[in-house]
Amino acid sequence: MSLMITDECINCDVCEPECPNDAISQGDSIYVIDPNKCTQCVGHYDTPQCVEVCPVDCIPLDLSHPETEQQLQAKYEKLMAAKR
Repeated sequence: MSLMITDECINCDVCEPECPNDAISQGDSIYVIDPNKCTQCVGHYDTPQCVEVCPVDCIPLDLSHPETEQQLQAKYEKLMAAKR
């Protein structure tokens, strides 16, 4: 399942550089996560790095984009293949 950033985001700028898939970007008023690029850091880390560094705990699971661990792994592999 992808992650999302809620409107509690304070635009502190710490999450964006932590994302290994470049899934986080500045939106109109808060940071946003591209569900097509978010793998919850599967393939890179054991835990989502944006969640680890977020000082306000505003990055929950995006229930509108359900994915299994296997689907996240496949998305990671596809993203890495595209970088080659």
